[in-house]
Amino acid sequence: MQHKIAILALGTTLSLAAATGAHAGNATPNDLRIGAYFVHFDSSATDITGPYTVPGLNTRIRNATTLYLAYVRTLSRHFDVEFAFGWPPVTHAEAVGPVAVGSVPFNGKEIATVRWLSPTVLFEYNFFSPSARWRPFVGVGVNYTYFYDRQVTAAGKAVSGGPTAISMPSSVGPAVTAGFTYHINSRWHLNASYSVAQVNTRLTTDTAGVFRNSHIHFWPNAVVLSVGYSFGL
Repeated sequence: MQHKIAILALGTTLSLAAATGAHAGNATPNDLRIGAYFVHFDSSATDITGPYTVPGLNTRIRNATTLYLAYVRTLSRHFDVEFAFGWPPVTHAEAVGPVAVGSVPFNGKEIATVRWLSPTVLFEYNFFSPSARWRPFVGVGVNYTYFYDRQVTAAGKAVSGGPTAISMPSSVGPAVTAGFTYHINSRWHLNASYSVAQVNTRLTTDTAGVFRNSHIHFWPNAVVLSVGYSFGL
């Protein structure tokens, strides 16, 4: 169902872009951007539950920095649509809870790593005239997050009781952004923005048929610094 929602949102965006078209006075309606994502994971999770699980076991996600890539299409004098991507970072899950589970160290240990692909589509409103050097903007959109390359560390296997596999369903949620563009000239510009997305998933671990679960709620807060180049077709 989440895949269908993501495809529908992307299709709607493309249809709107095609129907609206670029502003006739803009000779460079296409924009490519590259820069850095500085991501703070404002996350919370329910305690891990399941057979042979002591109370109070939880996790937190360490912050990450990754490559930012985006394509932006001008729709009119004030409206853009942005397709934002980040190079899938390795995120590290750290144990939170008792110092040890039995004789196995727990609190503060890295228990798993996950990569995630998280494209976002944003409709943005730009303030001021298109010829202004400084242009603040705000935007809203939809985020799709796909988790893959899910690995349990040696510490995670030890506390789980043996070789363990983990699964995390994909997530679709809202996203918002605000920032500004500084035009160096008609082609080159600098961008800075702050974005927040909602990501929800269910962590399930499988240790030789013993299943344990935790619901995880992310609010990735991303600061983006980038350089962009505008061009026509």
